[in-house]
Amino acid sequence: MNRVLHSEVHGAADGPAVLLSSGLGGTTGYWATLIPVLVAAGYKVIAYDQRGTGRSREDLPATYHIADMARDIRDVLDTTQTRACHLIGHALGGLAGLQLALDFPERLRSLTLINAWAAPNPHSARCFDARLALLDAVGPRAYVEAQPIFLYPASWCAANAERVQAEVEHAAAHFPGAATMKARISALRRFDISERLAEIGVATLVSVAKDDVLVPWTCSERLAEGLPNAQLHAFEHGAHAHNITAASAFNTQLLAFLDAQTKVYP
Repeated sequence: MNRVLHSEVHGAADGPAVLLSSGLGGTTGYWATLIPVLVAAGYKVIAYDQRGTGRSREDLPATYHIADMARDIRDVLDTTQTRACHLIGHALGGLAGLQLALDFPERLRSLTLINAWAAPNPHSARCFDARLALLDAVGPRAYVEAQPIFLYPASWCAANAERVQAEVEHAAAHFPGAATMKARISALRRFDISERLAEIGVATLVSVAKDDVLVPWTCSERLAEGLPNAQLHAFEHGAHAHNITAASAFNTQLLAFLDAQTKVYP
């Protein structure tokens, strides 16, 4: 896996660097509303399409691992001439950030983890089993049609029906292939660093929504308890993608955290 990944840099070249690491979808599009907020705040913002997705599309081996994703982040930092970054990771992207903290700690200034986890749990396993069954039995269209159910609150989906449908159509048109999606899901399902959390000393914001239907919010609670330098912020409402559905409150929280860290690492 030596192909250079698609990456893009926004904002001030000399600003503090923030790298955005997406969830299972894997592409820069997930961060479309956050990028301008960070740029306006003076950050150098790095976004990239993860291996196998978007403009970094390629077949992934069945042995694909979160450690491979951490190495890809290191390579993106090298490509963008970035010594170290404040990493913001959503779900799977947060797992890659945690692995980066273990494997390449010198490349991190801080971590923001959005509905992430340190180890598998039976509820999320049930959700992924159901999604994979849809993929196998009905196909990619059914898989992406179900995706908003796991991402957003029902009320938000109903109020933003056109936006949600547009996202579904885009995901269907750019689906990376069943084998690649299965390799990515398999990687996240094997991830377990629950016995190594004490090794991660970087300042961490753990952000979670209690109504996430995919990942129990208690997984974030356990993350915050296990990480030596973490703070937990819990939203009552917002679901798995609460950084989008509760963007104003999330952004306020995030910018305050980043501002505090950039005073330590200008």
